[in-house]
Amino acid sequence: MDAPGNISWAVTATALVLLMTPGVAFFYGGLVKAKSVISMMMMSFGSIGLIAVLWILYGFSMSSVDEPGQFAGNPFADFGLATAATGEGANVALLGIAYGATFAIITVALISGAIADRARFGPWLIYVGIFGTLGYFPIAAWVWGGGWIMNLGSMLFGEDSGIAVIDYAGGLAVHTTAGAAALALAIVLGKRIGFQKGIQKPHNVPLTLLGASLLWFGWFGFNAGAEWLSEDMGKVGLIAINTLGATAAAILGWILVEKLKEGKATSIGAASGAVAGLVAITPACANLTPGWALLLGALSGIACALAVELKFRLGFDDSLDVVGIHLVGGLLGTLYLGFFATGQGLFTGGDVRLLALQAIAGLGVLVYAFVTSLVIGLVIEKTIGFRVTSEDEIAGVDLVVHGEEGYVLTEA
Repeated sequence: MDAPGNISWAVTATALVLLMTPGVAFFYGGLVKAKSVISMMMMSFGSIGLIAVLWILYGFSMSSVDEPGQFAGNPFADFGLATAATGEGANVALLGIAYGATFAIITVALISGAIADRARFGPWLIYVGIFGTLGYFPIAAWVWGGGWIMNLGSMLFGEDSGIAVIDYAGGLAVHTTAGAAALALAIVLGKRIGFQKGIQKPHNVPLTLLGASLLWFGWFGFNAGAEWLSEDMGKVGLIAINTLGATAAAILGWILVEKLKEGKATSIGAASGAVAGLVAITPACANLTPGWALLLGALSGIACALAVELKFRLGFDDSLDVVGIHLVGGLLGTLYLGFFATGQGLFTGGDVRLLALQAIAGLGVLVYAFVTSLVIGLVIEKTIGFRVTSEDEIAGVDLVVHGEEGYVLTEA
């Protein structure tokens, strides 16, 4: 892992994943109304600023545990990374910490899409800090840092079973967490004024397509980045082809649903389908053969295209479909492994045990992230207030909250 090639890939992958959060900002920014684009994009950039600082101060220390039963690591174990920066192997250790920070950042930034057009920036940052601390940091410890999810297979089936929860790049830790938290926050803030199907059209389609493109580009670091920790990076090829194939198939699945339902395939649908495919392949990228990855991508495009309509039937206003894409896609990819993971899935040489593990882990993360987000959001809303006034929502929040306009047209 300390070979020059591995280190070079680690730096590259970290940069790629960091770029994904500005990609989220563009993706979300194009979908909202023109008078809210600055607010929407600032929620992502605010997440970068705050979560990166908290991760360095104590988040990384919280993201690993000594025993599976621990809630999270000691936040003061290496406060400010003083030991990591001076100890043996500091170069490699700090690279891994930086890479982990980018996952924490994008997880929280994704939540913002559920409350577009109606959230105040200050309360959002308070939410970001608290949910990062009580939500993402412990969940990262559970999934990747020695916690109960990482050890669930050995706890249920014995250490010699060889069965463990698979979440290679974040279907649980990132997307299920973000989607469940987004659902809770959408419920707390309530519906936008005039909420109904077709409430508004994206104000800037090219901006959204740019965001989707940056996400797809950065996702190769997201999915394949951790391979720098292996000596030969032996799964990079498989991860890369699956990241390409599943995403492409999901585009086709989404626009097929659009064509059948509405008579037209849209560019926003293609971009949303790409993100749905990326989400679904995230947990499964290293554990599926390419054919099964293509099927997963197609299914995710279809399932997420149908799922985004549920908010109108169930009455929650998830503005930019974080629930329909990230919660549904993340869980779909997680459960799909139980059926088709290479050599372990129910239909690929294994038995029902992996499926059971994936389901238990998915349910655990969903419930915890939802409840934690709900409590944090309610406390903020009932104390300092989270939502802008109705007048500011109608006018657009950019000028009121940030004193800026996304588009200033003046005569020469």
